[in-house]
Amino acid sequence: MRFSDRSNSIRPTGVRRMFDMAGDDAVQFGLGEPDFQPPEIAIEAFTRAMREGRNKYTTTAGLPELRRKIASMWHHLVPTLDESNICITMSGTNALLDIFLATVNPGDKVMIPEPYFPLYPPDVVICGGQPSFYPCKFENGFVPTISDLEEIVDDNTVAILYNFPSNPTGGNVNEEQRDELVEFARSHDLWLISDEVYDRIVYDAPHVSFLGAGYDKMVMIQSFSKTFAMTGWRIGYLLSPDDGLMGELTKMQYYVTACSNDAMQYAVLEALEKAPEYPEEMCKEFKERRDLICERLNSIPGVSCHVPTGAFYVFPKVEAPGLSSDQLAIKLLEEGVLCSPGTAFGEAGEGHLRFAYTIGRDDISRGMDRVEKVLAGLTGSAELD
Repeated sequence: MRFSDRSNSIRPTGVRRMFDMAGDDAVQFGLGEPDFQPPEIAIEAFTRAMREGRNKYTTTAGLPELRRKIASMWHHLVPTLDESNICITMSGTNALLDIFLATVNPGDKVMIPEPYFPLYPPDVVICGGQPSFYPCKFENGFVPTISDLEEIVDDNTVAILYNFPSNPTGGNVNEEQRDELVEFARSHDLWLISDEVYDRIVYDAPHVSFLGAGYDKMVMIQSFSKTFAMTGWRIGYLLSPDDGLMGELTKMQYYVTACSNDAMQYAVLEALEKAPEYPEEMCKEFKERRDLICERLNSIPGVSCHVPTGAFYVFPKVEAPGLSSDQLAIKLLEEGVLCSPGTAFGEAGEGHLRFAYTIGRDDISRGMDRVEKVLAGLTGSAELD
């Protein structure tokens, strides 16, 4: 049976593969899904909207009231934004496809961070482009250097994607680093794609956005999945100050999904208006979990873990003599710990594991006890050899 070369070139993600293998008793550090419910007021609004008949098609760009509200949330960075600069999407991943369909021709290159969110490279390929990977190294806090970027960019490169706060690393940028990355995109006339879906889950310092940084040839990807615990709702948005790009993105959105869920948009609007601090409430708990898991990991011999300043992942470097990150993740799974091998996020993830701290602190402690026991056993075996 014949399938497309495009489909044959894309393999299933290592994250989902590990999740499907896990038993019911495994401590779940695998999927990046908040263990909170959406705000109760949003759930009530969702139900009310459906009962009131909000079960129809909407405009492709989405509910005007919701888009106006979103635009107002970014007026502190770009005061001129209005509803025309927003397109509601069925998740951030839907938004990625819209962007690549609108900006990438066959053979064009898109610069992608490595380690990367697993959907980035396949989505470029699906749209006919070629992913070009730039390193985000452990020793630099998972932030790329301009010299590394300059080695990779070429005349076929049309866009660069930044992801801060990062999935899988939790890496983040300060304003000086952001400005250098913006200037790189400007100097090569690239589309700047900024995935900021974790912008409300930040610790120790405010979020640094690429929006309003003096370069309008950009588009921001946003989602309510992480910040309002709406992962199953599948709703996000695209935002760009470039009117021409917004027209193309909205056109692509029609051909990808036509429009987003009607009632759900009313529910999100209710959350933004009446529960705007909900992400910060979740963030307080995530910070406690971050501190706990980083302390536990850094106390284990052979493990080195950056303390992330955003998202809800850690990406420690782990010494496991004779084992790849995939083999180590399988070994941990056999002992009741589900995490993701670093190579699920690209070859540069070798020697790392990703843990999502989207479970309670008691479960984190229980899981870290198991991790410590497994790694101690491996170290002991290596010493005997």
